[in-house]
Amino acid sequence: MKIGIISDTHDNVYLIERAVDLFNKEGVSLVLHAGDFISPFVPRWFSKLKCKLIGVYGNNENERALLAKRFSELGHEIRGYFALINVEGLKIALLHGHDADLLNWLVDEANVDVVVYGHTHRPEVKYRGDKLIVNPGEACGYLTGRATVAVLDTEEKKATLLELK
Repeated sequence: MKIGIISDTHDNVYLIERAVDLFNKEGVSLVLHAGDFISPFVPRWFSKLKCKLIGVYGNNENERALLAKRFSELGHEIRGYFALINVEGLKIALLHGHDADLLNWLVDEANVDVVVYGHTHRPEVKYRGDKLIVNPGEACGYLTGRATVAVLDTEEKKATLLELK
C-alpha cells in the first residue's frame, strides 16, 4: 500500500492541487497531512483526492472547528493535534511536530513503527533503529523554495521524497 504524506500547505492552493494530482498519479490509498493547512477554505482543494485524508492540526490553524467540518463534508478526517493510525500492520504516529517533547518521545520511546511530522519545513527521511521517521518538508515552498511531499510504501516501510513541480 502507498500512503501520501504532506505537511505545511499554508494555504498554497496551487501547490495543493499539484500534490493531489501527484498522489492520484502515484495511486496512494491514504493521505496523511501533518498540519498547518491554515484556512477553512483549503479543504475544497483536496476534493479531487481519490482516497481518504487523515490530518492533524498544526500550530497555525485558528478556525479548527470549521476546518474539521469542511474536511468531514468531503469524507476526510482531522483528528486533533495527534493521531495514531494502524494500517497494513504498521502503527503510524501523526503530529505536526511543534511540541518537541511529544515528538522526541514518539521518536525515542513510543511503540510505533513510523513517526510522521512537519513543522520544520525541512524534508527528512531517516531511521532510528527500525523506526521510520518522515518529515515531508513544506508543500507550500515558502521558506525553503522547495515544495515537497513524501510517499510511504507500507510493504517496504520506506518513504520517498518527491518535489512538486
